Amino acid sequence: MKTLSLLILLIIGINGAKAQFNVGYDPNNQPQQDLQYFTPSGNNLFVGDCIPYYYQGTLYLYWLVDQGHHSALNGLGGHQWTLSTTRDLKHWTHYPIVIGIDEDWEKSICTGSVENDGNQFYAFYATRLIDSEGKINEQLSYATSSDAIHFNKQKPNPFYTSAPGYSKRDFRDPKVIIDSKGIFHLLVSSSADNYSIDNNRGCLVHLSSADLKTWQVHEPILSGQRTVPECPDYFYWRGWYYLFYSQDGNTSYLMSKKPYGPWTEPACQAFDEEFSNVVKTAEFTNGRRIAASWIPSKKDNKDNGYEIFGGSILLREIIQLKDGTLGSRFAEEMLPKTGKAINLNLIADQKAGKIKDNQYEIDAPGAIGALHSSNVPVNCRIWLEVIPQGSNGEIGLYLRASDKASEGYKLCLSAGKQQVSLANTTIKAVTGLDKPFKVDVVMKDDIIDVCINGQRCIVNRLPEKKGDSIWLYAKHGKAVFKDIKVMPIIEQQQ
Repeated sequence: MKTLSLLILLIIGINGAKAQFNVGYDPNNQPQQDLQYFTPSGNNLFVGDCIPYYYQGTLYLYWLVDQGHHSALNGLGGHQWTLSTTRDLKHWTHYPIVIGIDEDWEKSICTGSVENDGNQFYAFYATRLIDSEGKINEQLSYATSSDAIHFNKQKPNPFYTSAPGYSKRDFRDPKVIIDSKGIFHLLVSSSADNYSIDNNRGCLVHLSSADLKTWQVHEPILSGQRTVPECPDYFYWRGWYYLFYSQDGNTSYLMSKKPYGPWTEPACQAFDEEFSNVVKTAEFTNGRRIAASWIPSKKDNKDNGYEIFGGSILLREIIQLKDGTLGSRFAEEMLPKTGKAINLNLIADQKAGKIKDNQYEIDAPGAIGALHSSNVPVNCRIWLEVIPQGSNGEIGLYLRASDKASEGYKLCLSAGKQQVSLANTTIKAVTGLDKPFKVDVVMKDDIIDVCINGQRCIVNRLPEKKGDSIWLYAKHGKAVFKDIKVMPIIEQQQ
């Protein structure tokens, strides 16, 4: 779990003989629709790591409720698991905290995973605590449930304190796998005490047990990482095994034809986005797969403020390409509801001209050409198709812009560099920008989310600029823009 320490001491309420850390989360005050970009209502509450799980038609989205950007309990987090469920990705039911802080020694219920063995559900997680020497440790715990909603912590708690040769400080985020023989496997985020290259000690420890009492330590499933590979995810899908992990919040994945490797790194890390933190996945109906992550808040709520722990939920659909590599796209059910497309009064500026209704050409070799329209809602969905005509230096848009795009957020797509940038963040290895492609943009409050050609996405939190113009441009080349639509977002009544 990604941590940012702030030294703020919060008070723990006393409930009988047990200490219960109460953050004031009320499931009844949360929206039952539009969970995309959701931030919980309450006193300084945010979403941390997400743990999606699918069972018999229901998507269970467990997520860490965060208060004060990781500042709770002397900066140790004070995180607890809460739950939101859906069967159609549109309508959601929220529950009270399902795995909480019940004891004084529990300083955070960290990220983990859920699985079912045919009899009951198991939630494996790490508990952050302070040991008898005053040092921060992370140790493994688990809880069981008959309905995936009401969990009972099992004893001994924690059931596993540390693996020989691995960090006690960093020992968290267990991913559980139950194999065909009923053996429990855990992939645990940690670092080796010794490694041939000292600054590459990050690894995923592999533990297994038949009875949840005696655990065998295997060779790491992943090692040699520059930092602790956090919040692992592991799944089999359409002939391939996939291993996800995050470093500094950014998610990478590996793929293999065999259960535990050898692993191959894909040419394109489609989930390596700076503002889509800790991607974990779950299957869904009709063979689909959903990814859940969180969009971090920014320091002082500034466009260029550094990211801080806790923010808003981000949900997307995963796609598998012909070679087994993965991409992501918007899931239509989870997009904000929009009204009819507004009438744009697009003005062709230098090097630009109208071809026919809702189709424009920019021809700007050695220059830049543009067209623009004003009266664009701050919250809206923008859709268009771009047809490059030969090579281009850049093609893109200015969003929430002002006169002459002097203010606004630049969305830049470069076929030559194979990258897309949105204001101050970039994704790489984006192919297909030299051919006709589609751009889908959602602007909602301080979040701008973009999907390119239905297989790559980029998101950013950008709270400051609120201009009402959109600019489309091409630089050092020629391109056609067509079927441009701007649809205002309709605010839902909860």
